[in-house]
Amino acid sequence: MNNIKRAKIIVNGLVQGVGYRYFVMRHAENLGLNGYTQNLFTGEVLTEVEGDEALILELIKQLKIGPSRSHVVNCFVEWSESKNEFSGFEVKY
Repeated sequence: MNNIKRAKIIVNGLVQGVGYRYFVMRHAENLGLNGYTQNLFTGEVLTEVEGDEALILELIKQLKIGPSRSHVVNCFVEWSESKNEFSGFEVKY
């Protein structure tokens, strides 16, 4: 039985201008997750993702680490039911 969920993830710290969104996209695609990631005007990065809960948890582990030039301070996650609205994963501008 699969456990398909949706997560809204907001990460703050030094996460803009360091390749963070492409890091997110690469890991999400490798895990087969769907959704998007984008910079926020607050300096944070928002990621909305849908897929198997265990795979989303694996992505969250990676997001807390980030690429080598980043420095993640906090990672906030809000869980909800999947809306099945994404096909693939993209970086939004």
